[in-house]
Amino acid sequence: MIKVGVIGYGYWGPNIVRNLHGLDSTRVEMVCDKSEAALAKVRKAFPGVKTCTNPEDILTSPSIDAVAVITPVWTHYALAKRALENGKHVFVEKPFTSSAAQAEELIELAERKKLTIMVDHTFLFTGAVRKIRELVESGTLGDLYYYDSLRINLGLFQHDVSVIWDLAPHDLSIMDHLIKSEPEAIVATGEKHLNGVEDVAYMTIYFPNSVIAHINVNWLSPVKIRTTLIGGQKKMVVWNDLVADEKVRVYDKGVQFKTGEGLHDVLVSYRTGDMWAPQIEQLEALRVELDYFADCIMTQQKPFNDGHAGLRVVRMLEAAEHSIQKRGELITL
Repeated sequence: MIKVGVIGYGYWGPNIVRNLHGLDSTRVEMVCDKSEAALAKVRKAFPGVKTCTNPEDILTSPSIDAVAVITPVWTHYALAKRALENGKHVFVEKPFTSSAAQAEELIELAERKKLTIMVDHTFLFTGAVRKIRELVESGTLGDLYYYDSLRINLGLFQHDVSVIWDLAPHDLSIMDHLIKSEPEAIVATGEKHLNGVEDVAYMTIYFPNSVIAHINVNWLSPVKIRTTLIGGQKKMVVWNDLVADEKVRVYDKGVQFKTGEGLHDVLVSYRTGDMWAPQIEQLEALRVELDYFADCIMTQQKPFNDGHAGLRVVRMLEAAEHSIQKRGELITL
């Protein structure tokens, strides 16, 4: 059994503790938060779990095997580094770190000490993304053409990170999981309206073989939308994460071009077939992810959402931030 210490019991921390507590493979030993009110909630919900206000109590405890860092992104590097230095495996909330340089240092440290890093890219463990990956890998969609995502809502406003660092890691991690090739360049635009960081932003990511991705993230939308379109040569996918059923729909639609006899004679044919909604697993994604984290530690297996996956996302975030500062300049990766 993996004994875990959790640092941070704010917005996401309670979900981490609840799921770790419910697994047979893990046990929550201690929860740390600077708020006594938050710790009172821990003691009420989980009477057997120790609490503390100093992260060092978890980071140096000999009875703890792994540390979950569920704190603001600017704290991730220091806390994860201390955990690794003390021989503990690390589960880090997204985004992994504030910079690629920090991520690279943590990866090197973990590899040197033979410890596991997992970045909390929760959406990779949803039934929807698992099904879409299955469709991509089986060749059902054919060669991918584009990934187009709309992730907008009113709030929750962050004071320390922009909307790109807050919302885009979800789509960047999904995109990284589905598209096999490394991105070549990024263009991003955004604007600050309320609290000094970008609250509306648009990203375009260029891949080899004419694959293109577009991500729209927004804290100022009057409606909440979580819709992703993935276009392939053979079939196309629409994923609406806010509907209760038929979250993923597969459309047998497409376009084919044939060159005619004349120099400028191009024949266009449209294929319109059936739509079908594959069955999606209904398990809680975070529970699946944390169980996978424990299994990777026990079997010494390298997780697919490891530090390198987190680093790839952070590099794209840095490039997007640089492009925004340059008013939409193309940034090569």
